[in-house]
Amino acid sequence: MLTQHRRALASWRASWPEGAVRSFPILVAAACMVAAPAHAQLCDGRRAAIAADGRVLGHLPYGDTAPDTLVPVPAGLAVGGCVMRREVLPDLQRLIEAAARDPATGGQILALSCHRSIGYQEAVFCREGQGDAAARALSVAPPGHSEHATGFALDFAFRPRRNDCPDAEACVAATPAFRWLVANARRFGFEMSFPAGNTQRVKWEPWHWRWVGASAATPGAPRARALFATARVRFPAVPAVARDAVRIAAVAPPPIYIGAIAPPQCRKGKCKPVRAKRR
Repeated sequence: MLTQHRRALASWRASWPEGAVRSFPILVAAACMVAAPAHAQLCDGRRAAIAADGRVLGHLPYGDTAPDTLVPVPAGLAVGGCVMRREVLPDLQRLIEAAARDPATGGQILALSCHRSIGYQEAVFCREGQGDAAARALSVAPPGHSEHATGFALDFAFRPRRNDCPDAEACVAATPAFRWLVANARRFGFEMSFPAGNTQRVKWEPWHWRWVGASAATPGAPRARALFATARVRFPAVPAVARDAVRIAAVAPPPIYIGAIAPPQCRKGKCKPVRAKRR
């Protein structure tokens, strides 16, 4: 089954006209329909239906990026260890340094949770005590369906932080640093993936942002925009970076997730504790 999916996807890629301008939503949806199975494995053999657009429990498919595309985020820009695609680092560094120079920020903005592998995401999604899969998916993407796996998305940390707040989202949104990010992030190619009240019905997390490049000419932007095409058109981000037409003949289609393989720490639905932010 998997071999057939891969052959079909390879044939589809080979059919692209050289230098053609593509419609991103059609590209992603076609990839999902060609390569995705009817169900995705989640935890302990449990499965969830895959929608026609590739979504599982509301989350779009993103697969995982190759390890050799990832580089460490410099220690001064991140809280703890953090890796992302190398194309993101120049804009990420400019954003964090600009925020640090601006008194209106009222503190610091740093990278916190960046790339997550499918295995790591599965451990987060499948750990015990979080209710059924549909309830988990409101705030945690199923494995293979997290923007973090692309290497283009991250959670920002806002410092100083409040530890006495009963509503993390509201407290983050009330910080000067977050307001600065909303006003300035698009200049550096970042947009908030899941704004409050989003039609994708994913829980709002104001710290979760994705990079798509400030313009279509930014190195790496065509690939990022191809990956997030369906999400950006159907479920707009806030603030949204302009969706330019981009030549993508040399850009590989998004990776398609074909079922999760439970890592040793998450077999039979029992996972070791994983300390990580959600989604």
